[in-house]
This record gives sequence, C-alpha cells and structure tokens, in this order.
Amino acid sequence: MTRAGQFCTFYLDRLLFGVESQKIQEVVTYRGLRPVPLASPVVSGLMNLRGQVVVALDLRRQLELEERPADMAPVCLVVRSAGGTVCLLADEVGNVVEVEDRTFEPSPETLSPRLRSVIVGVHKLEHQLMHVLDSDRASEVTALGKEQSGESERPKVGAAALG
Repeated sequence: MTRAGQFCTFYLDRLLFGVESQKIQEVVTYRGLRPVPLASPVVSGLMNLRGQVVVALDLRRQLELEERPADMAPVCLVVRSAGGTVCLLADEVGNVVEVEDRTFEPSPETLSPRLRSVIVGVHKLEHQLMHVLDSDRASEVTALGKEQSGESERPKVGAAALG
C-alpha cells in the first residue's frame, strides 16, 4: 500500500478517510440491498451493479463507529479488493486529494488492534486528518468467534454469496 499519491476521500461520522484512488472502481448512489440471512452484521446486503452481484459492507460497523442515523442514506464506494469487487458504505464522498509521504504518520498505538489492522495511518492535511484505510482489510468479513484467533473470511461475491 502506498502512502503518497491520490486518495479518494469520504466521511464516516464526520471523520475523513481516504482510499487509494486506483482501488476505486466507481461511486454510486445507495440502492436497495437484498438481505443476506445469517451474515455478519457488517454485511448490509447484496446489490446488483449492472448484472454483477456485489456485497455491501457497512464501514461504520466494520470500524466500530456509531450506527448511521436512519434519515441518512449512505453512498457506495465500489472498490476492487483482493477478495473481489465490494461496495463499502460511507456517509458521504469527499474529494480526490494528492498527498505526499512527508504528511503521513503511522496509526497511533492507542488504536485498538482491530482498527490498527484497517487504518494504516493518517495524513496531516491543511485543516484535518485523513485516515488511510486499507481497503483490502476493510473488505474482509470476520466470522463470529474467529476474531480472537486472527482468522477471517473474505466476503463471497457473485452467486457464491447466495449460498
């Protein structure tokens, strides 16, 4: 993962996050999702993206933030991750920003191990901090009871997600 370059930014609970621009396939408006019975709470459902079935993951739940207010529709960042194409649900989309390596600092030790595995560091921008999200790690769905052992499952994409 690169620390400098272009990042697509987005907000979660008024915090600024960034994902490497080349990992973003597109940004789409929120659509109704098909529920996935017995899935992790992080999995919001499945969406049809021009004939491709894509798993939608709630980043607020993945990052252990407060639930999104009911009157706030999320946006979908469609990312290409190691496990396939995934929709990461965010509160709103920001801008594309160019950052340099000198503005980067690693994640502070005070973050929980779970968050440190997903947030690789921060860039000090002019008026705020941008949390750098590892989209591959954020796209992983941890199975219940496996978090302590370090095992995780990647979301199943396409027909495999349906069972």
